[in-house]
Amino acid sequence: MTAANEEQMKVDRINISIRKEQLSQLPTVNYSGYITVVDSLEKASSAISHLNKQQIVGFDTETKPSFRKGRVNKVSLVQIATERNSFLFRINKIGFCSELIGFMENPSIVKVGLSLRDDFHVLHRLAEFTPQGFIELQTLVKEYCISDNSLQKIYGILFNERISKGQRLSNWEAERLTPSQQQYASIDAWSCLRIYRHLKSGLFVPEYSEYILPEEETDEITE
Repeated sequence: MTAANEEQMKVDRINISIRKEQLSQLPTVNYSGYITVVDSLEKASSAISHLNKQQIVGFDTETKPSFRKGRVNKVSLVQIATERNSFLFRINKIGFCSELIGFMENPSIVKVGLSLRDDFHVLHRLAEFTPQGFIELQTLVKEYCISDNSLQKIYGILFNERISKGQRLSNWEAERLTPSQQQYASIDAWSCLRIYRHLKSGLFVPEYSEYILPEEETDEITE
């Protein structure tokens, strides 16, 4: 066996995962970009015009939580973020408009998200569309030996910061989104973009991660 093969076997054995107690001790991340709440078709047209000039964006959705068993609400918000701008499309107010659908079907713009299958499922309840140009982070991170699937944990592993989930179950169909809701929604989309760019830049080297599980714990997971 060559030295290169031995090194590859070592990499293949790496399993990176952050524990809950480690995550809880990390400082909370803040979004410092500009946030635009898109609550009219006129604003939607302007936002899409800006987004159509981008090469890559982060993507996410929010749905008003339902506390009734078996009841699922329609998607309330679609978040699309660039490096410096976050656009929060209030679907409950403007609908799943044709310009936004066209953006999601545009194969020339890369859109990075997490748990995209769930996002597409709730959006398909509003209109038929064929999503194109999307990249699933849960699939991508496996190439870098990261076994965690949640956005919060993946972000913690890469940046040693914690995404707060305090607003996750808030009312996304409120008359006005609070500053905390706007921050939370923006971070979810923007962090997907940041994770993708960080991984693709080559700055993250799995062998040097401080969250590599001991070999015996890796064996427990794979058995």
